[in-house]
Amino acid sequence: MTVDFFERHRELLDRAVRASATREYWSPYPESPSPRNYGETAGEAGRAAFEALRGGDFPMQVAGADRMAGGERSPFGFDLHITYPRLSPQAAVAASARALAGWRRAGPRAWVGVSLEILQRLNRASFEIAHAVQHTTGQGYLMAFQAGGPHAQDRGLEAVAYAWQEMARIPEQIVWEKPQGKQDPVRMEKHYTVVPRGVALVIGCSTFPTWNGYPGLFASLATGNTVIVKPHPTAILPLAITVRIAREVLGEAGYDPDVVLLVPHAAGDETAQALATHPQVKIVDFTGSKANGEWLEQHARQAQVYTEKSGVNTVIVDSVDDLKAAARNLAFSLTLYSGQMCTAPQNIYVPRDGIRTAQGHASFDEVADAIAAALQAMTADEAKAADLLGGIQSEATLARIEEARGLGMPELAQSRAITHPQFDGARIRTPLLLRAQAGHPAIAREWFGPVAFVVETDSTAHSIGLARDSAHENGALTLSAYTTDAQVARAVRDAAEDAGVSLSLNLTGGIFVNQSAAFSDFHGTGANPAANASLCDSAYVANRFRVVQARWHI
Repeated sequence: MTVDFFERHRELLDRAVRASATREYWSPYPESPSPRNYGETAGEAGRAAFEALRGGDFPMQVAGADRMAGGERSPFGFDLHITYPRLSPQAAVAASARALAGWRRAGPRAWVGVSLEILQRLNRASFEIAHAVQHTTGQGYLMAFQAGGPHAQDRGLEAVAYAWQEMARIPEQIVWEKPQGKQDPVRMEKHYTVVPRGVALVIGCSTFPTWNGYPGLFASLATGNTVIVKPHPTAILPLAITVRIAREVLGEAGYDPDVVLLVPHAAGDETAQALATHPQVKIVDFTGSKANGEWLEQHARQAQVYTEKSGVNTVIVDSVDDLKAAARNLAFSLTLYSGQMCTAPQNIYVPRDGIRTAQGHASFDEVADAIAAALQAMTADEAKAADLLGGIQSEATLARIEEARGLGMPELAQSRAITHPQFDGARIRTPLLLRAQAGHPAIAREWFGPVAFVVETDSTAHSIGLARDSAHENGALTLSAYTTDAQVARAVRDAAEDAGVSLSLNLTGGIFVNQSAAFSDFHGTGANPAANASLCDSAYVANRFRVVQARWHI
């Protein structure tokens, strides 16, 4: 390595390792796009960089690649018209495998150092990435900056920290001595070499391409694997920028840039399947639908497969101190990015006999109406609501709203179109809130997007059982509950532990169930069908490398 990036970032790495152990709040990447954090010109420079990419060839040279039209269209109403370098799946794996030998020999310090330098440069590119995320996923600009930039970088750094911890446990060499009684001891010199599994594949998603993509990318890269990044066809640009920066750092460090490759493709082709089942691909990271995730788990048998799939997130309402505060918190979670988050709540369980509040008894209808009223208030100012809601990422999500309307359930809050003050062609919808009966088959599936149900149950005990069983059967990434009763809270915690789902209790302030903080919150548990891994823990990184030893007598 011509530049010692490891020593350059050693203090950052040590701090990240400490934060992952203490689980305290910490982030080296400021989440506010303020000029105080990034400089007076960073925002405009990022916007200009994004605009310069539109309508042209993406600036990245890849040996042997041809060009393909990206076909990306902003949910805010315009086409990006960007062409990208493209390799066939076979050519990409071959190039990645060729780059592996030199990268493997570089060793853990180089792997980690290069990863940390890439993250630092990604942070400097946060404004450019924010525009790319906004106009591929539909996230509002502030959310695109935070989730697509600093928060994604936090998750990448977290994976690097865990990778370093696991590799650092292994000494490079020792002298081994075994006593032999009166005779001379047996002495051996032993060397231990961390080696990568091989070629890794990251399959990006359409709604959070960097936030969900960076953990796998950096967990594999920091453990010595070469990485092929296959973005979703509708969200290529954020990961293309990421790969471009990674390749620049690799080249400066003296390594083959093909250690990280981008493989874009057209919607509907077999690129993902061909890559995932290639005999030389040894790791697959996937975020997306249950059907595609399960297909990978069943067919990519030659690889270690990490999946985050769909699930049904639930809320248990038993009792509250402040019904309006709880309703506002839930309404924000339902409204944020139009519910297009794997952590967004969907089924809100309320006993048909109502709940206790500090102001007295509240009937089921009063609870449901409070949530609906909070939704209406949150979206009343359309200019403000447009940024909070963001754009609907896909036509399939729009169709899902209409499908939910067709269920015939009473509508507590109607979904309506909103006009964006800046983008006339934006497709924006407010959440649809329906009243449902427990046991209705429709609520057992995920309704990804701005669709939620207030579900009438027999009792709080019934609600807890439904939430537990749903997580077991359908998977869940989050569970939320509201109760002022310590025994109910303990019962909910027990159900969450039984079902392997993360629990949030009595959220009424500035923290919401669909948010998670790197270094403190584990995203997913790997203990229910929604995901087979957690972001991030030791298990997520430790199986991406192996140890080869050599020994001899001395």
